[in-house]
Amino acid sequence: MSGMRIVLCYPVEERHIRQIEAAARPLAADVEVVDAGQERIAEEILAADIYCGHAKVPMPWPQVVAAGRLRWIQSSAAGIDHCLVPEIASSEIPVTSASGVLADQVAEHAMALITAQLRSLPVFFRAQAAHEFIRRPTRDLTDSTVGIVGLGGVGRRLAQVLEPFRVRTLATDAYPIDKPACVDELWPADRLDDLLQVSDVVVLALPLNGQTRGLIDRTRLLKMKPDALLVNVARGAIIVERDLIEVLRSGHLLGAAVDVTENEPLAPDSPLWDFSNVIITPHVGGQSARRIDNMTNFFCENLARYHRGEPLLNMVDKQLGFPRR
Repeated sequence: MSGMRIVLCYPVEERHIRQIEAAARPLAADVEVVDAGQERIAEEILAADIYCGHAKVPMPWPQVVAAGRLRWIQSSAAGIDHCLVPEIASSEIPVTSASGVLADQVAEHAMALITAQLRSLPVFFRAQAAHEFIRRPTRDLTDSTVGIVGLGGVGRRLAQVLEPFRVRTLATDAYPIDKPACVDELWPADRLDDLLQVSDVVVLALPLNGQTRGLIDRTRLLKMKPDALLVNVARGAIIVERDLIEVLRSGHLLGAAVDVTENEPLAPDSPLWDFSNVIITPHVGGQSARRIDNMTNFFCENLARYHRGEPLLNMVDKQLGFPRR
């Protein structure tokens, strides 16, 4: 092939562009790498051979498919709901995800949310602001039961991080295979209700797709143990937010800790802001000083595989909406 145009939509630096150019050079005599950013991605995608990124603006996917030029989408996020629209799902364009690339960071963030809530840190932060030195109740993570909903890259890493706390770790997954030693029981997805009923902490770490959108509704929230903690480091739309607000008002749960919300940014007038037993972080679970380096390294490895005709890492099953292990 004489020329190849690779369009990026993640926050790269010049050195990352040079690295991608070098990795793509075996693919074509003339390689152009375009840093489109969110401002130009909707325009630049129309002339892309390969696309790597996570567009947060409306995208002309029907026109992209109709043009017939795009050969491969590499998501720079673990989730691919931003690009797996019906036109892409029904096309022959392969999609790969960044599943696992950010697993360390998201698992670390999940642990921060869990321990902050159980050790009542928001309570003590408010007390500190009021100059109050008063002991208040806390909860233990050690020897509790943690349920992980979705045992992909993040879920598996979280299970590893939890192991020293001597927790009983349960998990559900659409493909309950290859159970790691740090997970006590791995159940199929249809046993979600069983997991909810026995877990002290429930962590959502599954992809957003047609089956998982609105999965955690009022009925399921009320299946959770009274005084259980709900943590979401996946996608906000997995929870029916109005139902979560209702159940929190009822006092059924210890609380919630969410890095994602149904609509982002969360509206200033959302009742979620005002619950004393809710921690909200602005979708920062995957942040890392090494994030862009790691993503670029992963993309370059997949570029090399693409050149050699080898199976790409994290190839998404477009009917399922996530990679099969």
